[in-house]
Amino acid sequence: MEADGMKLNNVLQGFVQYLTEGFARIFSPAKDDYQNMGIQPYDCKPYTKRETNKAA
Repeated sequence: MEADGMKLNNVLQGFVQYLTEGFARIFSPAKDDYQNMGIQPYDCKPYTKRETNKAA
């Protein structure tokens, strides 16, 4: 009978640990390490809308 209690205790302990690790992962600061890219140069011609021939 005590073995069943120990199994239940281990299952509950594992479940609580699983939940707390999930919460810690969700609410911890991001660990992304992106490089600082800075300002990107723009060297293209701006888009100009061409007038279409309207056949009326």
